[in-house]
Amino acid sequence: MSWTGWVAGWVTGVALGQSPATLEAVRLHRPDAATLARAELTACEAAKCPDAGRLGLLAGTLVLSDGDAALARDLLARHPAPPPLEAFQAFYLGQARFYAGDPNGAAGDFERALEKASPALAVRARARLGEALLDAHRPKDAAPVLESAAAAQPTAELLFQRATTRAATGNPAGLRADLKAVALRFPTHPYADEALEKLSALKPAVKLTLPEHLQRAKGFLSAGAATRAQEELETAEKRSLVKGAPAQAQVALLRAQVLFVRGKPDEAEKALAVARKGPPAIAAEAALVVARRALRSDDNVKARGLMAALDKAYPSQAAGEEGAFFAAWLDMQGGRFEDATKSFVDYEKRYKGSRRRDEAMWFRALAHLRLEQYPRAKQALEELITAYPKTALAPQARYWMARADELGGGKPAVVGPAYEAVISAAPASFYALLASERLQELGRKPPAAFPQPPQQLTLPRPPELELAVALTRAGLFRDAADEVQSRVSGLRSADQALPFAHALLHLGEYGHAHSVAARYLWGRAFGAKAPDALAAFYPRAFAQAVETESTRQALDPFFVWAIMRRESAFRPEVMSAADARGLMQIIPPTATEIALKMSEPAPAPADLFAPERNIRYGAWYLAQLMKRFAHPALAAAAYNAGPKAAVRWTQERGTLPLDLFVESIPYKETRGYVKQVLADLYLYHRFYEKGGSQARLAMTVPSPATDGVSF
Repeated sequence: MSWTGWVAGWVTGVALGQSPATLEAVRLHRPDAATLARAELTACEAAKCPDAGRLGLLAGTLVLSDGDAALARDLLARHPAPPPLEAFQAFYLGQARFYAGDPNGAAGDFERALEKASPALAVRARARLGEALLDAHRPKDAAPVLESAAAAQPTAELLFQRATTRAATGNPAGLRADLKAVALRFPTHPYADEALEKLSALKPAVKLTLPEHLQRAKGFLSAGAATRAQEELETAEKRSLVKGAPAQAQVALLRAQVLFVRGKPDEAEKALAVARKGPPAIAAEAALVVARRALRSDDNVKARGLMAALDKAYPSQAAGEEGAFFAAWLDMQGGRFEDATKSFVDYEKRYKGSRRRDEAMWFRALAHLRLEQYPRAKQALEELITAYPKTALAPQARYWMARADELGGGKPAVVGPAYEAVISAAPASFYALLASERLQELGRKPPAAFPQPPQQLTLPRPPELELAVALTRAGLFRDAADEVQSRVSGLRSADQALPFAHALLHLGEYGHAHSVAARYLWGRAFGAKAPDALAAFYPRAFAQAVETESTRQALDPFFVWAIMRRESAFRPEVMSAADARGLMQIIPPTATEIALKMSEPAPAPADLFAPERNIRYGAWYLAQLMKRFAHPALAAAAYNAGPKAAVRWTQERGTLPLDLFVESIPYKETRGYVKQVLADLYLYHRFYEKGGSQARLAMTVPSPATDGVSF
């Protein structure tokens, strides 16, 4: 499906006011979007077409986002909006008046918006009404509005503005509470520094305590503002708040973390030395910082020693427990399997209340498997299931119990039903896929994980979605997404969710459909194994683009869907903390590399949100990984962790059978990623491919090619 075809799919059977080209420009935030919209409005006005209100709404909002509030005001006021968009026109007209310097007029517009606003729009309109009233020097009118708005949506802006109304209406305690909330909870926001200034100017002045300075420093650090974090610590010291050894150790610990981020390891080590002289809780955390840094290095022995020392020195602290676990885990990673079994047994005995105890029991069993001690491995797995019958590790424990039985000489008549039970209990899991392969090796036909493939239903569109459709017709995509999300959050049962999910699938909103299913239809899909629920979990999203690019790259299209499902859950607009964008979660530098290889101009970062382009780049990259690694498990590992890591793991562990190889991937995130992608890949084959039940997973790990994609 083309990009414009996907947009049109949102509004099947309804004439568009805007051209597909304009809608595409709006969705991608292209700089010519406002110009295109204004040109279409002018043409519509000349022809006296009936879409002038909708076109004026789009043109006005785009011009407003470009910063021309006066022109936006004129465009928005020129034509009445069509039903049911009157509230949105009033809201954006209020925005335009406000930024054009008319807060009283804006307040009137926001009040009109609230009269017909949907729940999602009402939250924004109420907040802006309070701001407009405050800017119009009407604090008493603004006070009740901002009280309500800040309670519903306690942003830095609303808390700061509510503080202003509280000051004007004689609520000094509320004023101090709001200013402190802004300063402490939003340290990187511009209002935070202003809030501190206002606190200092109060009579009596309000000064932050050491814990509050530390809270701000941690906020700066987590936001990537390490320099500001260090300045915050220095401010606390200048105010003589750091008194006594415990406080000095606490500040030193945080300073060390800041200095490591700033690339000053020598100074950080000095700060850690101070922290390690503090009370046990702080000293333990300081030692853990050192051990974790070693854990990320290639020096297994050093890291193991530091973790074991943590366990020995601080057995009553959380850091000691973590040290004990990772000491045993490092034995596993270093191939010291006998030591690992002993270390994990000791951990299980001494830390019986640990949240990681089931994981420790699993790794102990894995160590026995690597030692080919199959009866002991099976016993450890039985202990795990008995102690934690609801653990998320149950499917792998049951698979490996059956596998240990088989490797230990168990007969097919005993082992076969155990594998079948894994498929029945966890049909969508990696372990159901492995069990299916093992059954076929035994000459037994595996049972179907799901009796019927996904079935998409044609149901009447819920009326709650009509506003979102109207907003999409108008090109107000962000507002449409807000409306869908608002309606999704209002669902309460599977019976409500099912028609909603299928309507979203028909509208091309695969991500929202998947979200609805994940929240309300899990039991129906994987417990009852209902095909109508499975449709929302495993859609053939953006089918034409996926199939076109897969054919072009000689790539399995089901592999693209499996990666897309794991990366973005079919949401084109998603962006990660690492700046990975779109359906296949491609970061801009990688997109530039791909475009260069494809002899295309480098895309703008915003272009990666376009489904068609994102799929094109993702399919090319995935095809290159398959050419180099020749196995979907290795290609998936490389997609997640990078080709260099995947090559290293095959060099170190490539002689293992696939199931043990995957269990031995050292990165927990990548290990889970590979399992889910493989499970989804083969489910897609079995659901949608003619004869797909015959698709087989190779259980040996090939050696990757020396040359090939390396980024």
